[in-house]
Amino acid sequence: MEIATVRRTLNHTLTELKRAIDRYAVAVAADLYALAWQQAAGAPPSETREQRAQLKDLKEILGSRRWQEEERRQAAAAPPKPVPSQPRVVTAAPRVRPDVAQAGESVTRSPRRNPSSSTAPRRSSAPPRPPVSVPAPTAGPSPVVAPVVKVRPPRREEPAFLEAGQLWEIATELRPLLEQTARAGSTTTWPQIHKRLPGLPRLHADDQCVLLWLVDEDGRKGEPLLSALVTVGDRQMHPRFPAVAEQLGWTTPAGTSLHTAWSYEVLKAHQHWRHRR
Repeated sequence: MEIATVRRTLNHTLTELKRAIDRYAVAVAADLYALAWQQAAGAPPSETREQRAQLKDLKEILGSRRWQEEERRQAAAAPPKPVPSQPRVVTAAPRVRPDVAQAGESVTRSPRRNPSSSTAPRRSSAPPRPPVSVPAPTAGPSPVVAPVVKVRPPRREEPAFLEAGQLWEIATELRPLLEQTARAGSTTTWPQIHKRLPGLPRLHADDQCVLLWLVDEDGRKGEPLLSALVTVGDRQMHPRFPAVAEQLGWTTPAGTSLHTAWSYEVLKAHQHWRHRR
């Protein structure tokens, strides 16, 4: 899809989203918000910067306390969904023993049974048998205790991949955070990013790379790479930074090691954003 078409379609969705917010149409606004991010993913981030800024402002309205209260009110006022009827289970009639009659029917006894015989048991004329003494239990050998085997916990499964619209939305929130990190002359890690963005879901390693690529793709031409500020351990270069930087056209200067080139990129980011707001 052409960039002009993406912008035109996205602007129309934004207009409808604003109208839905004005009408407090909670369900419609939620669907339009998700649709807008999917449409924004159809063009490079630098081409939809204005529209994504509007979406970021509208997200604050959709996450406000007043909007959430209205969402709960509409959910409570909505008619309950009909519960699908369960298929009726037909059970077979219980089988009746042939010698047991139903109520109201005459009983026909088996000819083998003697009707004159008493149902009470006969008493035996033999004297009662003396009680049998039970020997006291003797202490036996102690049971063998099986060795305790430590079971390793199952490996944590990788999170599922996010949709393109979700990645664009997260990248729009991640870039200002990395700009603040650059202004502070520091670096950050993914665990620290999750603390500063509590709503951020668990990310697949590939999605992390896509997010960093989107952050720098949204920058101005010639700006140092903010993705260099995401490190591991004690401010060490992230192992995936070279792959992300290569997709952005970043190359290591001749005669310079990769780690030295990365350190210089971090320094340039600090200097570039130090006095910017």
